[in-house]
Amino acid sequence: MDIMETIKQQVEGAPVVLYMKGTPQFPMCGFSARVVQALKQVGAQYDSYNVLEQPEIRANLPKYADWPTFPQLYIQGELVGGCDIVMAMYENGELESMTKAALAG
Repeated sequence: MDIMETIKQQVEGAPVVLYMKGTPQFPMCGFSARVVQALKQVGAQYDSYNVLEQPEIRANLPKYADWPTFPQLYIQGELVGGCDIVMAMYENGELESMTKAALAG
């Protein structure tokens, strides 16, 4: 399967998807750790993918969404953004409402 098709299936396969460096239990960069913490604070359930263990995804995900950095958070198949955007959304309550709506179906 083409890597772009794999990414598309992952992004669309769960209501909330996080591509990060490391895992939620062991983030490998500060930005990923901050996003994981924000998601935890709002009680969001999400699928995560460790781009450090998947070099093809790490190389191609920036092309898929036209977003150059990690982490990348997707809600309902759409790119929300990286750490700064997610943190701003967390602080204004938008992250919690978006994740709850996505998980409610």
